[in-house]
Amino acid sequence: MNQKEIENVVSLEPIERYKYFIKKVADWETFFTLLDEDGEYVLSELDDYKLLPLWSAKEYAELCKIGGWEKYTIKELSLDDLEDEIIDFITENDCLINVFPIYDKTGFVVNLQEFTRDLNDELEKIQ
Repeated sequence: MNQKEIENVVSLEPIERYKYFIKKVADWETFFTLLDEDGEYVLSELDDYKLLPLWSAKEYAELCKIGGWEKYTIKELSLDDLEDEIIDFITENDCLINVFPIYDKTGFVVNLQEFTRDLNDELEKIQ
């Protein structure tokens, strides 16, 4: 991934970054999140909602390691991880998904049903 692509994607509105994320995850079948010092998924809060951040590439996750998140590690996840682990985590913790936050700004926030519908729709297009 080159710097120009990163700059172009970062400048997009949250909904456009979400669409980019869905397409990239469907193509690459991987995505990224952050883990804390204990190896637990990092959650943020917005208006009393817990949010799990997800990115389509490690480089974008790196941009969010600011404001107290510097010590967190980036974890690569597969679509199998989504089915086997992430969906359960989101359900058990009553989270929303914060897709593609940038720096300290919230990304596009969706619930699990919207997220899985959109990702499944995109996966069907490429098969």
